[in-house]
Amino acid sequence: MALFLTEKDVEQLLTMPLALAAVEDAHGQLSSSDACDVPRQRTRLPQTTLHILQGALPQLDVIGYKAYTSNRSGVRFLLHLFQASTGRLRAVIEADRLGMMRTGAASGVATRWLARADAQVAGVFGAGWQAEGHLEALVAVRPVRRVKVHARNVERLTAFCARMSERLRIDVVPCASPEEVVRGSDIVSTVTTSSTPLFSADWLSPGTHVNAAGSNSLIRRELGEDVLKRCSPIVVDSLETALREAGDLLPLLEKGRLQARGLVELGDVICGRRRGRSTADEITLFESQGLAVQDLAVAVRVEALARERGLGVELPYGG
Repeated sequence: MALFLTEKDVEQLLTMPLALAAVEDAHGQLSSSDACDVPRQRTRLPQTTLHILQGALPQLDVIGYKAYTSNRSGVRFLLHLFQASTGRLRAVIEADRLGMMRTGAASGVATRWLARADAQVAGVFGAGWQAEGHLEALVAVRPVRRVKVHARNVERLTAFCARMSERLRIDVVPCASPEEVVRGSDIVSTVTTSSTPLFSADWLSPGTHVNAAGSNSLIRRELGEDVLKRCSPIVVDSLETALREAGDLLPLLEKGRLQARGLVELGDVICGRRRGRSTADEITLFESQGLAVQDLAVAVRVEALARERGLGVELPYGG
């Protein structure tokens, strides 16, 4: 029978090491043409927008989709997992935490492949829900000892830094200015909904790796042209998706100041088809949009653990 898993179930089962392994595997399968990913589709009304990501991982015998609605009252996520070989429903999963963890894991995988091995200081823009998974992923893949964080809401920023310092057992400190976050950081990550660039390229040190995780629509832009000009390589999770919704990249692509053929897919770096970092001084960039195959790869592992541990509720349909 199909399982229904709640957010509480997912919280008990999903760890960052599991998410990192799942996301890296998904990108490898996508690069090897062993997976299918359909870019996000949106249906918009004045009050509510429906977002759908769908894809398949045949090696894992899974096909499915994540649907979520965004409204002033909040965002609601549900993931539907089907057995690819039979079409039968395997699981329906509440996917807020799952999505947060896989988003952080995507930046973690990119950091593993693109950041310098000795990166110890991270600068982060954003102190919300998504930033929690992001920090956890960075600490899992690099010997980060200090994290500098900037956010508009000072009260939320202070609470976030205190909470993450205790959870990760490292120094997570609030910063009053964007410049303070960027200068001296080995890794700079943006996890915001900003519509304007967050920092100046002049503040970046040689050898920095940048993760841009918030600009997944045309109205969002975290990085300016000055930053993009300093970055090489520019890595995306999926070229097809980036060309549709990477708010940081699209203005330059439209003006011809950036060429699509110059973008590199993360899976191709993992599989060795394209180079990642080649020198210690390169400023590397990962533009994260979010893919269905990332969600599915995490979900199928969570489902297996749930069945092993007897968690979840059997659904009366889909069998």
